[in-house]
Amino acid sequence: MFDWITTLIESMGALGVALLMFLENVFPPIPSELIMPLAGFNAARGTMSLPLVIAAGSAGSLAGAYLWYWIGRRIGYERLCRLSEAHGRWLSVSPKEFDQANHWFSRHGGSAVLIGRLIPTVRTFISVPAGVRRMHRGWFIGLSAVGTVAWTTALTLAGYWLEGGYDAVSQWLDPISTLVVAGLIGTYLWRVATYNRRIEKREETQDG
Repeated sequence: MFDWITTLIESMGALGVALLMFLENVFPPIPSELIMPLAGFNAARGTMSLPLVIAAGSAGSLAGAYLWYWIGRRIGYERLCRLSEAHGRWLSVSPKEFDQANHWFSRHGGSAVLIGRLIPTVRTFISVPAGVRRMHRGWFIGLSAVGTVAWTTALTLAGYWLEGGYDAVSQWLDPISTLVVAGLIGTYLWRVATYNRRIEKREETQDG
């Protein structure tokens, strides 16, 4: 993954950064923790503009966030409820869990979007409940932009300041990114395998 990200950034420049950050929001296993520090390192070498790197990464990330927001808004609450009832195991979310997440977002909508943009994986999926709850489009974009620019800037500057040490760091960044992907896949498989058990345990808790 590290080599693929490196090749894309070096061949496409800022456009490659924007594309990678868009894909990172659509498909979380592509880690921004690799993309933006590497882009910052290239900026430190003078092959890219630092402000342009930050702007491109933020724009791509925000576009991906808005795509999920749009999907959530188009699908809507009722349809998602039906999907969780019919395909809850493969979505790894039961109707009850979906309902609880929806109520939680109703209470913490604004702060959830802002803070969620700073948390890996959550950064992607927090956009869906925002769309489902039909959060005001301008408010969603504004909060997402603040969190996105802050996260993107921090990662880019980390790579920029690291500069000469990046080659050494890259030797352990790639294995870490692979572990992140494996962890996400493993978590999903675990939730699928324990779906019925989690429902039964929740029902027992409620009965008790």
